[in-house]
Order: sequence, then C-alpha cells, then structure tokens
Amino acid sequence: MKKNIFHNTVNNFSVLLLILVAIGINTVELVAQDSTAVTETIVKKKSYTRNTFEGNFLIDNQTVMVPIKGTFEFDIYHRFAPIDKGFTDLFGLFGSANMRLGFSYSLLNDLQIGFGANNHNMQVDFNAKYAIVKQTRDNAMPVSVTFFGDIAMDTRAKSSVLPIVNTTDRLSYFSQIMVARKISEKFSLQGSINYTHFNNVEGYLDDKNVVQPKMKNDHLSFALTSRYKISPKTSIVFNYEQPLTTHYMNNPKPNLSLGLDMKSSGHDFQVFFGNYGYTVPQNNSFLNQNDYAKGQYVIGFNMSRLWNF
Repeated sequence: MKKNIFHNTVNNFSVLLLILVAIGINTVELVAQDSTAVTETIVKKKSYTRNTFEGNFLIDNQTVMVPIKGTFEFDIYHRFAPIDKGFTDLFGLFGSANMRLGFSYSLLNDLQIGFGANNHNMQVDFNAKYAIVKQTRDNAMPVSVTFFGDIAMDTRAKSSVLPIVNTTDRLSYFSQIMVARKISEKFSLQGSINYTHFNNVEGYLDDKNVVQPKMKNDHLSFALTSRYKISPKTSIVFNYEQPLTTHYMNNPKPNLSLGLDMKSSGHDFQVFFGNYGYTVPQNNSFLNQNDYAKGQYVIGFNMSRLWNF
C-alpha cells in the first residue's frame, strides 16, 4: 500500500513538474515576445525624407533644409549689375556688384544660427532657422515646414544722406514660413509667406513741407521655389516672388529667377539670372526695382562649403 502511494506520489510529482516546465517555457516565450515587441517599438523610428533640396538656400530664397547638428557653413553670394546696358558694362559684369559673406552653424539637428556682412549699405545681419516638422517617407507627415528669420543693421556713418535718430532706425527684419514637399526623387516644390519690416523708410516733403513716407514699414510677399534634377549632381532651379503689399510709392517689383545648381561633396554652386540684385532677403523683397518686363535681370552666383564637427 505504501509502495503504491509512493509510486502515485512520484507520478503526481512528475506530472506537476512537467506542467511547471511547460508553464515556464510559455512564460519565457511570452516574455521573449514582449521583449521583441518592445525592441521593435524602440528601434522603429520616424524615417524622414532626405534631400528635399540640395542645399540650405536656392538662388535668393531659403529652403526648408537645415544641416545636421555640428555643421559649419560658409557662403558667398554675388550679384552683378543689371544686364540691360548690354556691352556698355559687359552685361553687368563691369557694373557695381553686391556681395555677401555668410557663416552659419547648426546648434541642433533642427536649429541653425548665422551671421553675415554685405557691401550694400555696409549691412551686417544675424539669422536663425528652425525645422518645425519634416516630411516622412511613409507620408504620415506629407510636407516639411521651416521658419527663417533675419535681422540686419545698416552700419554706415550718420550723415545728411543717412538721417538716423536712434540706433533702431538702422534695423530691418525678414521672416518667412516655408512649406515644401519632395514630390519625387527629381522634383521638389516649396511655397513661403514672407514678412519684411524696416524701422526707417525713405520719405519726401509734401506740399505743406511735411515729411511723408514713400513706403509702408511692413511688407508681405509670397514666393515659390522649385528644383528639378537633370542628373545626380545637377538641378534646374527656379524662384518666383510676388509682392502682396501696395505702398504709397516705389512698389517693389516681382522676382523671376532661373539657374543651375551643381552639387559636389561638401560644396554647392549655383549660377543663375533673375531680378533680385541684393544679397539680404529684406532688401530684395522691400527694395527691388529691377523689372523683368524691361529685361532688368542680373547674373548671380552662390557658393557654399560645409564642414561637420
């Protein structure tokens, strides 16, 4: 009797042990599955669309692109005189030119700050650029949205030509919200709303000998920017900017620009012709008087060099 009880106890224990082993195996499998699921959740990240545009700017307009953290950028912008005088000044090459040297650094992956100096009115400017959202490859986010802002100062000495009362009279501002989409590997399109403000505008004396402003201090415009790749390293690029604000006098003329963008490792070179002859965005939007209907185009080029630290 005791022997049967012993055998029954052993058999029951064996069954219980097998059940516990089976439960243990299932538990391990469930934990492993949960771990895999957690790992998959951790590993799975947003995959952003790359190279919506080849560079940080395109002709006279910024793009939604912001270089990765630790990128230092050096830029040269050059605009010759208008070509409408023909051979008199060799299509603007012998005329007065505007040039800007710019330096930028990406503090974060989505934030870049910069400064520059250009020979028009001896201006220095400071700017910042922030990528608000970026287009994803799965189209969960169909567009990229970026903000750009610039503040410039006229550093010329005070004179009768430059009637400055306060330091703030020297300041002008430019900001824009850009929305872009990489439609295909070859074609990208961007639209932007641009806001310009000059603290001090040119005036004139009216019939009562009172100074009246020729323009409003604030100006709105809309811009379209696009690129089409004709080879892995070369693109046709296009800009159009339309003024939206009507001023008392000296209404700015629209900009129409077309050119080539040539990319190499660490370098970006653009050559183009268009109506904008300045190298600071608020000057172009607010002051441009070159009329493409009269053939008043300028030849220009941009060069940039990037280093990663």
